[in-house]
Amino acid sequence: MSFNSSGYSTPGGAGAGGQNAVDPEMQAFIEMEAGKAKIQQQIHKLNNLCWDTCVDKPRDKLDSRTESCMCNCVERYVDVAKVIEQRFQQRVQKAASGGF
Repeated sequence: MSFNSSGYSTPGGAGAGGQNAVDPEMQAFIEMEAGKAKIQQQIHKLNNLCWDTCVDKPRDKLDSRTESCMCNCVERYVDVAKVIEQRFQQRVQKAASGGF
C-alpha cells in the first residue's frame, strides 16, 4: 500500500506503468456523494437567500405575502441556475469543438 499526494492510501502501489488503478464503482460512488453534497449546499444557500429576502420577522406561520415571496424566490433561483448551467454547457461544447 502506498500514499498519494493527498495522503490517502492507494491499494497495491503505483500499478503497471506507474499509474494508479481507480475502482470504477468507487469513483461512481464518490461522484454521486459529491453531487449530493453540492445539491445540499445549493438548498442551504437557497433557504438562506429566500428567507432573508422574504421574511421580515419570524411568526408562528407564513402569511400569504411571505409564502408567495418564498415561492417566487425559489422559482427565480432555479430559473437562473438553469440558465447558468446551459451557458456553461454551451461554452464547454464550444471549447471542445475548437472555438473559444
